[in-house]
Amino acid sequence: MAAARKPVDSFSDELFPEPAAAEPAAAEPAVVEQAAPEPFTVELVRSTRRKRTVGAELRNGVLKVTVPSWMNATEQAHWVDKMSAGFRRKMSTDRIDLAHRATTLARRYQLPRPSEIRWADDMTSRWGSCTYSTGTIRISNRLAAFPDWVIDYVIVHELCHLEVRGHGPDFWRLATRYPKAERAIGYLIAKAGDDDNHGFDDG
Repeated sequence: MAAARKPVDSFSDELFPEPAAAEPAAAEPAVVEQAAPEPFTVELVRSTRRKRTVGAELRNGVLKVTVPSWMNATEQAHWVDKMSAGFRRKMSTDRIDLAHRATTLARRYQLPRPSEIRWADDMTSRWGSCTYSTGTIRISNRLAAFPDWVIDYVIVHELCHLEVRGHGPDFWRLATRYPKAERAIGYLIAKAGDDDNHGFDDG
């Protein structure tokens, strides 16, 4: 009977075209130690087979980042940081059950429940969004590293948009049912520098 395979998580990113002059491949993979505490260690592998992509694979607590052999040390460090950050965010979102959290908050503050709520990794300028017509809520995965009470506020904020579309007085009467709303807004403004709609989008 074949042994069970260990869980693996991986993705790749597209790079700029390969430079004309290629550096020789390293004989052995380099190990890049991460500052504690980290959910994994990082192993850097320089590959002559890769030309324009960077790959990352997480297995047994080790994130293996494979880069083209022509990359210099600065480029290698950039991609190690980028891939590590991506996996770190993913591991952080995995700890939060958004559907359960939204249901609990909706019941607690007497708000509508979404038809769907999910993490979004492409929201770089917004903390959350609500599509009123479908009842769908998206939460930026950048929030996963924030305190839970901030994440809860963002969820409550979007739940309120299931009842009120704009940011008028009726909306804020609902949103301030969350006791830490003002504190959470201040936290998010400090992070985003957005004092207009606090980094939210609804439609």
